[in-house]
Amino acid sequence: MVLDITQIGNPVLRENCQEVTVAELAKPEMQTFIDDLIETKRAANGAGIAAPQVGKPWRIFVVEVKDNPRYPYKPETELTICVNPEITFLTEERYLNFEGCLSIPDLRGKVPRCPHILVKAWDRNGQPFERQVKGITAGTFQHEDDHLNGIMFPDLADSRTFSTWAEFEQRYEADVREGVKDIVTKWGE
Repeated sequence: MVLDITQIGNPVLRENCQEVTVAELAKPEMQTFIDDLIETKRAANGAGIAAPQVGKPWRIFVVEVKDNPRYPYKPETELTICVNPEITFLTEERYLNFEGCLSIPDLRGKVPRCPHILVKAWDRNGQPFERQVKGITAGTFQHEDDHLNGIMFPDLADSRTFSTWAEFEQRYEADVREGVKDIVTKWGE
């Protein structure tokens, strides 16, 4: 089921989300919620979505990019479900990522992101995993993880870089596409 996406201004988007226990994760309702979260992300053409974006203060997010019309320049990324994630930066380098957010329609802005991270989390079955993530995809994981800590991309962006989607497409997307190619060449993903 496609869920309603929580919009900026809703207090749940500013909460430090609660960890999920293995017992809670095993409940059929939670597994249905994860399915709904994935379906909502896909229906909205998001690169990722976090639980607070559908009104739940839980430490869960999903990332996936596949034939995404909203982000045609992003590399494909397999579906990854992260429960209780921890992200560690593996380099001091940063790049500027031109981000948008399903909870902030029609706004984009540049956010400094680390191009090489380690993600430690549980999968939907409570099994721990680790994954190194690089490049543009690393920025997507950081964006979703920020949601679990009550942080939204405008908090991290230079407000002078804000634009609407139409202005982004007209004025900046071509340069972003070239920048993405450079980042993918250097870091992968």
